[in-house]
Order: sequence, then C-alpha cells, then structure tokens
Amino acid sequence: MTWERQAERGSAGALRLMVWIVDHLGGGVAQFLLYPVTAYFLLSAPQRWTASRVFLSRALGRRAGWRDLYRQYFAFCSTFLDRLYLLRGQTAGYEFRVTGLEHLQALIAEKRGCILLGAHLGSFEAMRSLADQGCPVEVLALMQADHAARATAFFETVAPQHMATVVPLGRPDAMLRAKECLERGGLLGILADRGPEGARLSYHSFLGQPAGFPVGPHALAAVLRAPVMLAFGLWHGARRYEIRFEPFADQIAPDRQNRQADLETVMGRYVTRLEDMARRHPYNWFNFYDFWKRPEVHEDAHDPPHHAPPAADSPVGPGHKRGAGGDAA
Repeated sequence: MTWERQAERGSAGALRLMVWIVDHLGGGVAQFLLYPVTAYFLLSAPQRWTASRVFLSRALGRRAGWRDLYRQYFAFCSTFLDRLYLLRGQTAGYEFRVTGLEHLQALIAEKRGCILLGAHLGSFEAMRSLADQGCPVEVLALMQADHAARATAFFETVAPQHMATVVPLGRPDAMLRAKECLERGGLLGILADRGPEGARLSYHSFLGQPAGFPVGPHALAAVLRAPVMLAFGLWHGARRYEIRFEPFADQIAPDRQNRQADLETVMGRYVTRLEDMARRHPYNWFNFYDFWKRPEVHEDAHDPPHHAPPAADSPVGPGHKRGAGGDAA
C-alpha cells in the first residue's frame, strides 16, 4: 500500500470528529481523547506500525518497542489536534522556542524571498502560526495537486482564511505564483522528503540504507534561484514547539554541464541534515510507510543504483506530477 492510500484512511472522518469535539466539548476533552485515539490508530494499522518500528529501530539504534511506537503516534495525533487551534490563531497557552530566526529576519530585511525546505518531521502548522504572528511578508505552501486539494478541504473546514496560501503544482499559474511570491520578498514552503508515485527519485543513504528522495523540490529551487533555508517545527510535548531555521544555500545553482551531479550533491546535504534531525527527534517522524521501499520499476525506467536518471529540461523533470514536495500536513 502506498503512503498516499494510507494517508486517505479515515482522515476526513477523523477531521470532522476532532473539529466537532473541540467545538462542542472543549479542548480538555479533546486532549484526554488523544490517548485512546492514539491507541486506536496504532492497533488498527499494522502496516503502518510495522514501518514505524523499522524507522524507529534505525533512528534509535535499538529495537523499537510498543512504547516507542505509541510515543510516535501520540506526537502525530497531538500535532493534528494542535493544527485546529493554530490555524484559527488560538495560540494562547502555546510555547514556541525559535532558533535561527535572525537568518530569516536578515533576508526579510533585505526583501529577498526565501524557500523554506522542510520535511514531514514535526508540524508545518507550527511554523505557519509563527508567520501569522506578525510576519511582514506573505507565506505560501507549494504542494502537489492532490495534497493541495486535501489541504484546501481541511482549511475550508477549519480556517478558510488560509485557503489562498496553498499553491497546487500542476496548475498553469503555480510557477508564476511561486516566482512572484519570492520576488515580493515572500516565503515559499516546500516539503522535500516524499512525493506521490511516478516522481523522479534520487537515492541517498538514510539511517544506514539507500532511500529515494524526490528530485523535484531541489530542481525547483534551482529554477527559482532564491535563498534556501531548512525549516522544522518540532513537537516537544503538550503545546510546546521548537521552530528551527537553518541556512542551507544562498542559491541552488547547478552548473549546466553537471546539473545532475550538482543536484545530487545538494540533495545529499539535505538528506544528511534530515538524518541528523530524525535521530535527534525520532518521534516527530510522520512518514508512516516503508520509507526505504523502492518503487516498482517499469520497462521505461532504468535507474542506476544510487540515483535517478538525469533530469529533463523541465524544472522537475518527468516527475512533475509529484510536485515539489508532499503535503503540508
């Protein structure tokens, strides 16, 4: 089962139920219900927790037990609940510790747009909420089209004011909106650790074994020629988050003659940093599928052992339908 199909499982119903509980029974009840809800999701999805155990065992350097699995799922459910509050601007009682903000502020002061390269590690909404608290520039999230549709549906239910901040890849105006956002000095968020089926992948060692990462996000950053920072919204317990901004590249500018090799090098740096963050914060890892499983190889696919075929002239190559990242969920 692909991670896209797994992500669909019960998500709409869970969203409606959680919104109803928060609105009618209050946050205290919702917080209490996180414990049985976490147990339910853990016990009802053996494929997911099997994949989680593999990841956690590698990240922790020991065999992961049920307590480890529960901690990871509880972190995920907690960030899901927090999204309902953060998207509505209800940040009272939340604690945000921010590191590296000075790097972002310097770019904003210079009116230089910036790409925020993230992953499904922690909460994207925690970072978004920080932007809502006085960020002087616009913030857009670039998503693959089907994830953008789910995010838009989520925002329509929870926070309609955020619907315009989602830019679906594949639409004629997507690249133009991204480019104009950066030209106005705005921030463009992209998750670069996964994407849908059919994307061009590059294989890099991740926690001891090669894993496929989409080329699209880095290729897109190379086309947009904007500064790139790594960004993570790490959950540290009930209503406590650490927002990290780390300079990554003043510009991703691969040489025309060595485009693929240069992109491979840049992606290797991203994967190395993501690996370090995953080891430090394993329970914030929200990819609940076999991260190391290679996709089926079709007759027209001839990938070398450690990287995908050279990218085409398109900003994201033949894997354009994968977009520049996963969802911002």
